[in-house]
Amino acid sequence: MRVALGLQYLGAAYQGWQSQPSGQTVQDQLERALGQLLDAPAPRVMCAGRTDTGVHALHQVVHFDTPAQRPLQAWVRGTNRYLPHDIAVQWAREVPPTFHARGSALARRYAYVVRQSPVRPGLDHDRVGWVFQPLDQQAMTQALRLLLGTHDFTSFRAAQCQAPSPVKTLQQARVMQVGTYWRFDFQADAFLHHMIRNILGCVLQVGAQKHPPEWINEVLAARSRDAAAPTFAAAGLYFLGPVYAPDWGLPEYQAQGWLPGD
Repeated sequence: MRVALGLQYLGAAYQGWQSQPSGQTVQDQLERALGQLLDAPAPRVMCAGRTDTGVHALHQVVHFDTPAQRPLQAWVRGTNRYLPHDIAVQWAREVPPTFHARGSALARRYAYVVRQSPVRPGLDHDRVGWVFQPLDQQAMTQALRLLLGTHDFTSFRAAQCQAPSPVKTLQQARVMQVGTYWRFDFQADAFLHHMIRNILGCVLQVGAQKHPPEWINEVLAARSRDAAAPTFAAAGLYFLGPVYAPDWGLPEYQAQGWLPGD
């Protein structure tokens, strides 16, 4: 049977999603827990969207194949028994063999939460980004609008990105302010490695009035990483999950209530 799971995790303690020799990734932790639950070799899991070191997920979706039969709640509670406290399975569904966590996704969604404060945050450490200078919401909104649509995002692509094409379609990009927090939301058919972190680095420079909003067009046209701002910190970036066709019958991301704007 093919099983899909929905996960939440804090990424601060892990070297991203994808398995590494160190064993200190979210994938490593999940596969190890499944192996302990099954008392058998761990199944290989596939995720909807790889996350970098320090990036969190509110609705990561994975799938794996197994000959084991378990009630759906056993996949949830049984797996959680063996997971660390900062990773938790939220739901489980049996899915047809044609479902693929990554390949079946129509789009992916992220939110970036940034705290604006004269000094760095303490209680929010690792959970929000931080800027100390005032930000211009109107300027950032204009900059984000210039990024909407289908573009060559080479200027926002990490050197180690393995995507076959830098052309992606950014479907949504918006910013809102909630008290001292800024929340940036993004949705695209797919994202390049560090694409959102590099976009945010540029948008924050526009917000701080270091560049006009139209500078974003120059960065896009340059198709060079050197034209863009430095990569923004991973802290504060949340994977809100994939978007699937309703026919799969999978749960969608639900607002958590504590994330600014939810």
